[in-house]
Amino acid sequence: MSEPSPRFFEIFLEIFGSLTRQGPGNRASAQKALYLCEDLPNVPEILDLGCGTGGQTFQLAELTQGSVIAVDQHSVSIEKLSQKLVQLGLTNRIQAQVGDMAELNMAQSSFDLIWSEGALYNIGIPRALSICAGLLRKGGYLVFTDAVWCRANPPDEVKAIFESDYPTMGTVADLVSLIESSPFKLLNHFPLPPEAWWDDFYTPMERVIEEFLGKYADDPEALEILKQLALEPAAHRKNSDYYNYEFFITRKV
Repeated sequence: MSEPSPRFFEIFLEIFGSLTRQGPGNRASAQKALYLCEDLPNVPEILDLGCGTGGQTFQLAELTQGSVIAVDQHSVSIEKLSQKLVQLGLTNRIQAQVGDMAELNMAQSSFDLIWSEGALYNIGIPRALSICAGLLRKGGYLVFTDAVWCRANPPDEVKAIFESDYPTMGTVADLVSLIESSPFKLLNHFPLPPEAWWDDFYTPMERVIEEFLGKYADDPEALEILKQLALEPAAHRKNSDYYNYEFFITRKV
């Protein structure tokens, strides 16, 4: 399979950077996951890994009284998040940093909660579990979502979505097994509901793609890229029973 062109990444980032969220998730699911962290301190110190432009970061600040360090390796996303923090007067509670989650220059045992929605797979779940265990205090929580297969033998159009980005994607049982062999205890897990895919992610994404079709009406290369990007929400609408995102609530033991 050929590598995407630089133009593809340019338009991809332009679209995804304009969205409130860069992946599936919603406030109700985040609230449910936080509720399962029963002994979280009243004012927790939180690390949000792979924060994007901060869709879930703001939810964490709203749903807790804690402080948040939000990290993403994409500098443009961090710049947008930083601008929002100034506009909303949240710079005293949320810090936005450019960083690679695989090489974080942070003190060990310094967080009560590490949160990551759809991002840990970028460095491999086993490595991510090890890194997060080191950064958490004793009894600290790691809460994350990850893409999982729900049925065997997915259609080619579904496999194409993940084969280049997440070729090692497994099932819920695979993730449970990895957690059980890590420094974490699995407390609970649950799948994202359909609205977590559509309300704040795919519906806005399709709206932006439609706008860009007009913006790039005289640019055949851009139109072809937009056509490719539109395949993802279309495939999910048709084949969502084959895969989902699962929330995992774990605690360092």
